[in-house]
Amino acid sequence: MSVIYDRVALIGLGLIAGSMSLAMRREGLAGEIVGTARSAETRRVAAEIGLVDRVVETAEEAVAGADLVVLAVPVGAMSAVAEAIGPHLKPGATVTDVGSVKKAVIEAVGPHVPDGVHFVPAHPLAGTEHSGPHSGFAELFANRWCLIVPDGSRAEEAAIARLEALWQGMGALTDRMEADHHDLVLSVTSHVPHLIAYTMVGVADDLGRVTDSEVIKYSAAGFRDFTRIAASDPTMWRDVFLTNREAVLDILGRFTEELFALQRAIRTGEGQELHDYFTRTRAIRRGIVEAGQDTDAPDFGRAAGRRGAAE
Repeated sequence: MSVIYDRVALIGLGLIAGSMSLAMRREGLAGEIVGTARSAETRRVAAEIGLVDRVVETAEEAVAGADLVVLAVPVGAMSAVAEAIGPHLKPGATVTDVGSVKKAVIEAVGPHVPDGVHFVPAHPLAGTEHSGPHSGFAELFANRWCLIVPDGSRAEEAAIARLEALWQGMGALTDRMEADHHDLVLSVTSHVPHLIAYTMVGVADDLGRVTDSEVIKYSAAGFRDFTRIAASDPTMWRDVFLTNREAVLDILGRFTEELFALQRAIRTGEGQELHDYFTRTRAIRRGIVEAGQDTDAPDFGRAAGRRGAAE
């Protein structure tokens, strides 16, 4: 494919940014990729493994002359980063992000984006429980959705379409969505499931009759697969829950109601009710696989993707 952006600046060098760099390089979508991270150790590792073309110390230095700036930092850090880079952004450049919450990001970043610069929030629905500069792989976005959330921004249509072309070039499917609706949808599909996974691990940790060694040694597929996402970055998820609290609390309340209904069915021996409920929810899970958004493979297809990236 042809180059879409001559220079791309990645602020943050973890799983998503690293995968973007590898995918853009593989497809020839960027002329130069410059990266930076808050941690000196992360910058050192990124430079050592050649994750980007050039690693610099500060975000201000990274965005100088960049046609696309990607904010790949925790949601809670977005405002400070945007304020720091605002005066250094190239006129006509596009600023985007990869945060899991959109309304809070728009409120945090938008005021710091100067006139003449396009702000196009985005969210790739792809990831693993791994983090850091070693975690990325070029296939991460293949056949995964990236939601573009241009509402509330001053971006021109051409800038939005250009960013969509980049994500499509990296293998993603793209769609547009309003910020409020995005945050509600993601509270169902991502945020509350992560909270429940963290909670289940906490329950196992607190249960005195089950030791830590037993939880680790005898983790069957249910506990192992269900709690995989509890290994995700705690800083990122702390910020997600605090910045999307309204939608998360709404869906968490609905989840609690469903859980109470199942608890009652188990207590009263309502086998048919349980069977009907599980049948209906199994069909939804099968629909996810049939839509190509997951696989029946035990490792969810992720290990194969990382092997492919290393080969």
